[in-house]
Amino acid sequence: MSEEHLMDSEGYYSLKSAAQKIFEVVTQRLDVQTAYVTMRGKHAMTVLSSLNKKEEIVPEGYTIDYNESHCRLIINDQDHVLSTNNLMEDKLTSDMKASAELQVRGYLGVTLRDLKGNVFGTLCVMDKEEKNFDDQDIEFLQTIASVLSHMIDLDQTHYNMGLMNVPIIPITESVSVVPIQGIVDEERADKLMRDVLLYGKEQDIDHFVLDLSGLVVRDQFFSEMLPKLIHALQVMGIDTILTGITPEVAHKEIETNVLSTHKPKTVSNLKTALSTIGFKLVESH
Repeated sequence: MSEEHLMDSEGYYSLKSAAQKIFEVVTQRLDVQTAYVTMRGKHAMTVLSSLNKKEEIVPEGYTIDYNESHCRLIINDQDHVLSTNNLMEDKLTSDMKASAELQVRGYLGVTLRDLKGNVFGTLCVMDKEEKNFDDQDIEFLQTIASVLSHMIDLDQTHYNMGLMNVPIIPITESVSVVPIQGIVDEERADKLMRDVLLYGKEQDIDHFVLDLSGLVVRDQFFSEMLPKLIHALQVMGIDTILTGITPEVAHKEIETNVLSTHKPKTVSNLKTALSTIGFKLVESH
C-alpha cells in the first residue's frame, strides 16, 4: 500500500500516550465500553492503543488481516466512516471474521490520517450493547482523530530526526563505511551529500563503502541522490562500493537502471567489500 507507514508500532509513544488519556473522554461521551487506535501495515491492522472499561475485547497488539478487518470498510468508505448498531447483524459486517471474534454490537470507526493526509489507520469505539450513533457522534470522533493526527506527526518527526545524523565509520585511514538507514527525504539527502563529500576530502579517503541494508527505498533518493553521490565521489577520485543491497533496492534498480551509468562495485557484505580493497578481517583469539 502506498500509504503504509514505515515505523513499527513501538515508535508511536506520543500517540499511544495521548490516546490513553483521550479514550476516557471518548468512552464517556459516546457511552461505549471500548475505544482503540489501529495502524495499517502492509497486510494487517495492528491495535496500537486500546481502552477496555469492563472486559478486554480489543487488546493492544491485536492484529488481523486487512481484508478481514472492519478497518478496510472504514478506509474504503466514501466518507471514511463505519457506523452500525449491531456488527453481527449488519449486512456489511455480519459475515466478517472480525465480527465473529469480537462479538460486539454497537460500532463506530473513522479513518485516522497523518497531517499530510496519508491514511495511518483508524480510530474506533465499540460496545457489547446496541448503540445508535448520530451525526454529532461521528463528527466528535472525527475531531478526536484530527487531534491524534498531531501526535502521529510528532512521533514521525522524532523518528526522522533520529535518522538525520550521517554516521561515518572509519575502518582505516583511507577507508570508511557509510550506513544509509531509514527514510531519506530531501533535507536528509542534502545533508548526506554534504557530510560524505566533506569527510572524504578532509580525511583523504580512497574508498567509501555505502551500506544500503537499512535504506527505506524512496524514488527521489534512489533515482537522484544516490547516483549523484556516487558520481561526486568518483569525480573526487574516491572509489565507491555498495553493500547490503536489499531485494527492494535491487528491484528498484531493475526498474530505473540509474546506477548502471556510474557502474559502482557491488558486493554482498562488508567483509567482501574490505576484501576487494585488500583488507582482511582477522578474529582475535
